[in-house]
Amino acid sequence: MTPDQYTNREFYLEVSDGHEIYVQDWGNPDAKTVILSIHGGPGGGTKPRHKNAFDPETQHVIFHDQRGCGKSLPYGSIEHNTTDDLVEDIEKIAQKLKLETFVLTGGSWGSCLSLAYALKYPKRVSSMVLTGIFTGSQKEIDWLDQGQFQTFYPEVWERYVAATPEKHRKNPSKYHFEKAFGDDTTKAKKSAYAYDNLEGGVIQLDDRFHAENFDDYDPTDIRIEMLYLKNRCFMPDRYILDNAHKLTMPVYLVQGRYDMVCPPTTAYELHQKLPNSKLAWVLAGHKPEHETWNLMQAYLEQVSE
Repeated sequence: MTPDQYTNREFYLEVSDGHEIYVQDWGNPDAKTVILSIHGGPGGGTKPRHKNAFDPETQHVIFHDQRGCGKSLPYGSIEHNTTDDLVEDIEKIAQKLKLETFVLTGGSWGSCLSLAYALKYPKRVSSMVLTGIFTGSQKEIDWLDQGQFQTFYPEVWERYVAATPEKHRKNPSKYHFEKAFGDDTTKAKKSAYAYDNLEGGVIQLDDRFHAENFDDYDPTDIRIEMLYLKNRCFMPDRYILDNAHKLTMPVYLVQGRYDMVCPPTTAYELHQKLPNSKLAWVLAGHKPEHETWNLMQAYLEQVSE
């Protein structure tokens, strides 16, 4: 994430196993409540658009790049890169900044990591504002990897299958996940590219997605995501859903009705299990639209008062 006029400071935080994570302190340092923004992916890194949900004049926000992505070092590392590691990295940020409590906000994988952190450190989290809800269950992963969305995007699934050798087309994701971490760098890049285009093809409600030129393509981010999905986000199946009843802080969920990456049924089930949650539906897909940002801003203003 590029610093701007509202950036208070940037620094690298040494965490563990040779990893250093990039942190940006942004917004009003005198704000009553601190907000930690957790990016998606995994491997997505922080982006300037993530600032759209916040008011720098009234809110104090901490951004960071998770292990292996963005400005964090070593770039692209998948060693010692698990959900538990990322949870502990958030805790180290809290300790570094001497934060007793804070608001967590994130979308997609960011919602999953926020929930995982809150389950381990519930006293730290005063509230959460989450969007594009994902909890890391096998059912959610299968929705994308097995093409269960293809009723809506048949051409996207067909392109993905066509990018798979014929003898592996009954289970293309199994093939691409294996090749993405194989010794053949060309095949690894092709499989990462195929999976990235699968996900990219269903992120928006229209046809604005255009595949990046293969020669210029950097598979680093998506390989981190594939690592997590291959290992079911390094959590027992349904870990978050089965333990959500323990999270008693206010949780605001904003979910696109037509999200083809994170199926809306997950947001509904999570809402039913959380003791103190509100679920708001927006007419959007996985990628946040204006209504999504507006609702997030409203909830974040509410929890920051």
